[in-house]
Parts: sequence; structure tokens; C-alpha cells
Amino acid sequence: MRASLVSMILLLAACAPADTASPTGTSLAPTSFAPATATPASDGPPLGFASAEFTTDFSKYSVSFDDILSGGPPKDGIPPIDAPLFVSVTDADEWLTPVEPVIFVQAGDDARAYPLQIMTWHEIVNDTVGDKPLTVTFCPLCNTAIAFERTVGERVLDFGTTGRLRYSNLIMYDRQTETWWQQATGEAIVGELTGAQLKFYPATIIAWGDFMAQHPDGKVLSRETGFSRNYGVNPYVGYDDVNNPPFLYRGPETPGQLPPVARVLAIELGGEAVAYPYDVLQQLHVLNDRVVGRNVVVFWQPGTASALDSVTLADGRDVGAATAFISAANGERLTLRYIEGKFVDDETQSEWNAFGRAINGELAGTQLEPVVAVNHFWFSWAAFKPETRVFSDPP
Repeated sequence: MRASLVSMILLLAACAPADTASPTGTSLAPTSFAPATATPASDGPPLGFASAEFTTDFSKYSVSFDDILSGGPPKDGIPPIDAPLFVSVTDADEWLTPVEPVIFVQAGDDARAYPLQIMTWHEIVNDTVGDKPLTVTFCPLCNTAIAFERTVGERVLDFGTTGRLRYSNLIMYDRQTETWWQQATGEAIVGELTGAQLKFYPATIIAWGDFMAQHPDGKVLSRETGFSRNYGVNPYVGYDDVNNPPFLYRGPETPGQLPPVARVLAIELGGEAVAYPYDVLQQLHVLNDRVVGRNVVVFWQPGTASALDSVTLADGRDVGAATAFISAANGERLTLRYIEGKFVDDETQSEWNAFGRAINGELAGTQLEPVVAVNHFWFSWAAFKPETRVFSDPP
């Protein structure tokens, strides 16, 4: 079982773009291959053969090079999408099922869905949503869907994949300086911009059916990417089994509050980090919390398939979707409850949906302020934020 899992996970490694010059060429899905060797880089520049692939200034770095491993593919072996095309909700509904997971990002009136059946094979989309230059990212090994503003100072950056991992997490690079960036933290860790920090932008994994219902005029990332991939097929079958160890993880020992591959929704406000376990969310449906003096509500609802479970994403088990917001309206704190299948606040008895919008009652039409909240496996979040408080009981 473990050998089969590793083989499936490393399927992407053989997707190195032999057809880079002609990305619409033959499918790159292999039938067999040898696993990449998880050999650490030396603790100092140059970073093995990376100096032949990158023009990165390896004399500048903020992390131990021993923590950086090859994931298998070379630079851009998992090809990012640099000129994304979008289709209508109606068109996308022909190839997406209601339970399939998508990354939901919105800037102003511009609402977009990035299906994980595409993101799993590309991991990075360089885009502009509304008037915001954003990069939308997904690391399957950590289950992390994260959007960043890709402007640093006056410079707009474009990102690619290095083919390297740190604590099993995607390391990106920007094409302008070839600085390496940690996806989980948005921090530049090797190269000219070492120490710089990307600004997180709200992005949430939700079900396609929910996006379609909430944003019928939204835009959906097209499968016309310029590459031939088995979109809809999951190359990480069974990876999110909570009994599995994380793949290619070598880092701090995972704190024992949760199994390493337990799903959490994680937030950080004012320096305080909190993880909300999906097991707890599935039981309660709504959590009220207080984080550095701010009132936070986390909603959970069923109906979103795991992207890392079954052979096809559409058949993944239901893990639901979680979203987080500041629980205040008109300057007043709200306390949300799950009552007879509905989210209702104590203060006005208004009904809310999992998108943080009041749909009935006195506050109908009110939108709660979204909190940057990221799905993680516990090992991944804890590796970078070991001081995290794990939510267990209401404050």
C-alpha cells in the first residue's frame, strides 16, 4: 500500500516538461518510473545541481539548506499557468461535478474558481483578479490552497515551481530574481529577496456546486492550459488517509495534539496562530472563538470532496468545507449557532450561509469580513507554526 502510494505521488515527477517547447504535445502521464532520491542539499551554497538550473543568489538564505529536498521534478517540471484562460460557469459545469473542490478567490465583483482537478497538476496560477495581481497556489502534499498578492514593492512577480520541498511544502521561485519562496509562509528563503514577505489574500477550498450557486456569473479556470494532463484524475490516491505519514517530510516532530495528516483550518491574527480541526468542525458545524481580541467564527458544511482520496476527484470522500470570518456586524459582536441545519446568530436571529453572508432576517444582505484561513494538514502547519493553539472548546 505504501509503495503504491509513493508511486502515485511521484507520478508528477515524471511530468517534467519534455515537451516544453510544444506544451500541447502528447500526454506526459507515465506508466512507471523510479522514485526520486530524497537527498538533502548541503548546508550552504551552492544547492547541489540547483546552481545549474537557477540564477538564484545562493549566498543569501534564511533557512538551513539541509531542510530542502528534491521532490523529483526539475525547475518548472510541474508547469505553472502563466496565461490563464477562463470559461463561464455554464461551460465549466459540463466537466465539473457539484462536489468537486475548487479554490474560490474574489476581488471586488470578480469571483473566480480554480478547480483542484487542474491545480493538482500545475500548483501555481499567475493571474490578475479584479485589478489585483495574484498568484493562486496549491501544494497537494500539504493540502494548502493559498493566494498571494504578487507585488513586492513596485515589482510584480511571476512564480514557478522549483521542484524542491521544505517540510514537504512547495518551494516556489519568482522569475524576476529567481528568489525561492516558501508556499506555506509566503516568505522568501533563498536569493536576492530573502526575508521579503508576500501578502496573503483570502482563498478558500469550497465545492463547485456552492461556487456555482453563489456566483453564477463567475469565472472558472479553463482546462485549456496549453498542456496535456489527466484533469480530473488524482495522482495522489489515498494520500490524505489520516494513518499515512506525510511524504518526503523531514522536519520538526509534529506536536501530538493531532495526527500528522489530520485536516485543519488554520488562521493567524496579530501573531496568534490557531488550528481548527476538521473533526471538531464536522461535529459542531460552527465555532465561535476569540483571537487576539477579535471575534472569529468558523463555518463548516458538508458537500466538498477530498482532492487527495479517490482515483477521480469527483469520487473523493466528503470532507466538507470550512470558512472563517470576523464575527461582527455594525460594530457589534455576533455569536453564531447551528440550529436545525441553519447558521443563526443569537443577537438578531438572522440566518447566515457559510460564505459569511446573512440571507434572512434583520441583517439580510450583510457580509462578514473574511479572515485569511488556510486548509493544512496538521504536520504542515505545525512545522511552520509550532506555537499554534489547537481549538478544542469554545472560549
